[in-house]
Amino acid sequence: MRLATIITDQGPNAAVLREEDAVAVTGYRDVGALLAAGPEGLQRASEAMTASSAYELRPGIFLRPVLEPGAVICVGLNYRSHILEMGRELPAAPTLFSKLPRALTDPYAEIELPAASDQIDYEGELAIVIGTAGRDIPPARAWEHVGGVTVLNDVTARDFQRRTLQWFAGKSFEAATPVGPCVVTGDELAGLDDRELRVSVNGEVRQKALVGDLVFGVEDLVADISRLFTLRPGDLIATGTPGGVGEAREQFLQAGDEVEVSLDGVGTIRNRFVKS
Repeated sequence: MRLATIITDQGPNAAVLREEDAVAVTGYRDVGALLAAGPEGLQRASEAMTASSAYELRPGIFLRPVLEPGAVICVGLNYRSHILEMGRELPAAPTLFSKLPRALTDPYAEIELPAASDQIDYEGELAIVIGTAGRDIPPARAWEHVGGVTVLNDVTARDFQRRTLQWFAGKSFEAATPVGPCVVTGDELAGLDDRELRVSVNGEVRQKALVGDLVFGVEDLVADISRLFTLRPGDLIATGTPGGVGEAREQFLQAGDEVEVSLDGVGTIRNRFVKS
């Protein structure tokens, strides 16, 4: 299934997507709440597929799938191509950092370039959405705890990222990290490693890699992070970005630039950057 959070007449609402429209799943404010309901939430989403009342699919109805995740965990330097372009060695363990949930924004939102930075960069990523809580999850059972995957742009202020050894400041500018437009559940994710992640800026492809280029894949990341704390429904794990970031090209985002991040079979987010 393809789950989304959309704007309805009653406000934000979880929805299941069909080919041309979206059906609200009553009782759930967002995809995070639907996943937290467990099998009941997914069953109600499945039943909603046959409803007659629906909303037309257009960019303006989509919100980020999980409005207020309990945790946003990100992985740095996780695609072999990106590690090599940055002149580093392959890591022995995942490089983890976090974002505040308020750093997230909607999949087609305009993003204000922060006045404090002139080195804003894009990082297209596959993001994991946790569906079932768990702690100390073995890799072989990781997918039992995954609600689905979505698309994320880890927009980064490189000058703030490089101020210290800690990356948090460069990664957490408010309302700068778009996510969505939907969460695709495991029944539609066969062959995930062979799917391509692409990022374009004003129509020019800048990043392109197969998910299989990840050093630490979905199973590894869910298992590793769950050793630190309990993963809960709606938590997000951003898995890292391929080579081709603006920093490597000395080409940062400017007002008017449009960045599109696509993952085959999952979705596309598209955001225009504007002056603050």
